[in-house]
Amino acid sequence: MSIRERLSGNEAVAYAMKQINPDVMGAFPITPSTEIPQYFAQYVANGEVDTEYVTVESEHSSMSTCIGAAAAGARAITATSSCGLALMWELLYVASSFRLPITLALVTRALTGPININNDHSDAMGARDAGWIQLFAENNQEAYDNYIQCMPISENPDVRLPIMACQDGFITSHAVENIELETDEMVKSFVGTYNPENYLLKHENPLAVGPYGISPYYMEAKVAQANAMKNAKKVILEVGKKFGDITGRYYGFFEAYKMEDAETAVVLIGSSAGTARETVDELRAQGRKVGMIKVRVFRPFPFEEIAEALSGCKAVAVLDKDESFSAAGGPLFAETRSAMYDLDNRPKAINYVYGLGGRDFRVEDCTYIFDELDKIVETGKTGEVYRHIGQRE
Repeated sequence: MSIRERLSGNEAVAYAMKQINPDVMGAFPITPSTEIPQYFAQYVANGEVDTEYVTVESEHSSMSTCIGAAAAGARAITATSSCGLALMWELLYVASSFRLPITLALVTRALTGPININNDHSDAMGARDAGWIQLFAENNQEAYDNYIQCMPISENPDVRLPIMACQDGFITSHAVENIELETDEMVKSFVGTYNPENYLLKHENPLAVGPYGISPYYMEAKVAQANAMKNAKKVILEVGKKFGDITGRYYGFFEAYKMEDAETAVVLIGSSAGTARETVDELRAQGRKVGMIKVRVFRPFPFEEIAEALSGCKAVAVLDKDESFSAAGGPLFAETRSAMYDLDNRPKAINYVYGLGGRDFRVEDCTYIFDELDKIVETGKTGEVYRHIGQRE
């Protein structure tokens, strides 16, 4: 039976960590994720968990701690944001190539510079090709639920990949919302016991971790990683259904909101979906056929499923809370446009980069985007594809 509570996103994630009781946590603070190791440290100090809590001198070291612990056969976790994730960059690739199912709570924040501590997705999107599974939350409930689902996904024998549970800095991490918590017994049963197949402390089967990958072997290792990411799609759906059967809260690759007859739609990630949902409701009340796709799983990207969900649209706007400086659009736009390429009746697509460094995204902004989509439908002309919204002129 669920328990009603009021928690911030950071508190909710730390509480999920407590319920799971992992073996090792590599802990280092950075705004706005600092509260996660802070809250968890209280659980350690109070004896509510028996986790080995390792305080280190940098985020590079916290990920190194997790890699060493996971290679030895432990269930390892950490949390970070922004420049902290950037300092882990080298090790993100190490963790995924070693096939270590580490769980990282990422509280997304703008990357420096100029110095900014507010939310956008530049940190997570910068790491999108590092071989980590990436789940994104819209609100505190999803931050909690996603974290509980992380380990059953990443530790699955057909996957064995590290995973990021991402939530928006300050918008969800520090805002307090009503959420439903599950019992400790339910969480422990759902997550289960970690049973690694191969690890350094398994005396009967000695192995090397991190050997030099010479050319005749390197590509095979990368193909194995790629296949594991493909396998993750099936496991994500299975875990999401199992979680829903227990809690009533079902999860898939994305939420398709009022897409059944939508002629125009927006595609986006994270907390901005609340603004987009409100906009869709207002415009639907005016008789306009609009919809929204809120992407939950960015890696592995659900190409076929996204294409099917958008196949009935005439025009689509993809919203990126990240500037990738490609001069052609953001990463979510690139993936979504690619997904739609083989559709027989391909919707016209435009990209809006928005919300950088915590810039507000308002219902008025989203309404303007739908108005622009209507113009595209009426004229048949896309115009400029790569756009920005919300900046001062």
